[in-house]
Amino acid sequence: MTIDRTTSPATNVGWLNGAGHRTALNLFMLVVLAHWAEHLTQAFQIYVLGRPAPQSRGVLGQFFPWLISSEWLHYGYALVMVVGLFLLRKGFVGRARTWWTVAFAIQFWHHIEHLLLFVQAQTGTPFFGKAVPTSILQLFVTRVELHLFYNTVVFLPMVVAVYLHLRPNRAELAQAVCGCVDKAAVPVPA
Repeated sequence: MTIDRTTSPATNVGWLNGAGHRTALNLFMLVVLAHWAEHLTQAFQIYVLGRPAPQSRGVLGQFFPWLISSEWLHYGYALVMVVGLFLLRKGFVGRARTWWTVAFAIQFWHHIEHLLLFVQAQTGTPFFGKAVPTSILQLFVTRVELHLFYNTVVFLPMVVAVYLHLRPNRAELAQAVCGCVDKAAVPVPA
């Protein structure tokens, strides 16, 4: 029996961090920006339009209210984020990889918080003596503000990582494994 290496999972991950890194990174960032649009719209609805939080559903929630109240959506997005940050990490080198790893570490914790909410929602057993599913940091900060905070502290190091990734120094350019930067066409700072 032979293994077709062109379609093996290892080859696909290699593609993600090699020739397909820029495409995968662009698609991933599109998902991240769409998620940001949802949170910013929700914040606008609460703080500018004065709507109560339950009626402030972002963009998708206006059309599909059940979607926003479902922990499946929130946990699914947290999972997509942590997996995406993990899978794309090997395409980064040097300073960019450090910043991407910071984003991954924070998102890993954010994912744990969403997993905690998801388990409570699926079992119908809220923790911490609360009436509704509650995460650990939600004991101190309301859910809307907490998720704006989480998305900010994950997104900012991602932006720094992508910026540095697309503007590598000489040592980083020599280590680059992806095709995001054309080595011959880019003037490289010392």
